Amino acid sequence: MKAQNSIKQGNEEYLQEIKIRCPQCSTNKNLKIPIKVIDQSKQLTTISIPSKLCCEHSFQAFVDKNFIIRGYQKVDFEFSHMEFYESSDETYDTKDFTSMPIFQHIIKLLRDCVDDKEILGSGIFTIEGKVLYSSLPQTTLFNTIREFEVRNEKNLISVKKMYLELENSEKFISTIISFNGIKFNLVLMFAFRVKFGMGNLHLRDLLKKIEKIN
Repeated sequence: MKAQNSIKQGNEEYLQEIKIRCPQCSTNKNLKIPIKVIDQSKQLTTISIPSKLCCEHSFQAFVDKNFIIRGYQKVDFEFSHMEFYESSDETYDTKDFTSMPIFQHIIKLLRDCVDDKEILGSGIFTIEGKVLYSSLPQTTLFNTIREFEVRNEKNLISVKKMYLELENSEKFISTIISFNGIKFNLVLMFAFRVKFGMGNLHLRDLLKKIEKIN
């Protein structure tokens, strides 16, 4: 199904509206998704739909670069947030990070660490700012992509760790991780009550878990 015209108000100029349908109960809902996330993808983008967003079910939709939904998948686990990540495909280079089993393991770790109390969202980005996985709120996602793009343009990619505090006192920590010699940005977003020191402890704990599967 083709998307509607992109929205033109505020950050919504960066959004495209699509219609999703639950594969279990056939409930329809119009959903606005970030244009850049879809444009950046080499192939299909997987969108994880949490329960209560469309209906009582959690499911996944696969969207191509023309914003056409190519299929749906029922899932037997819950999402706390809407998620975006690049789908793997056997017809593509199997050395691509997103096609490796470790990528799915890392997504599960990131999904499990988000609790809506202290950790509000997470993501993996390339050094250039391409989204590989994100459960970040959309406004934060836009700003994160732009921040990494600017850092790349200004050749600041040697900055290993970044700390940001938003106007509402929510915190943002990113650090560089490496797989098979390729660097990525790992991002965690924290609630306003979380201090950077505590955020660092959460990040360190997550990195230890990732190291065990790397």
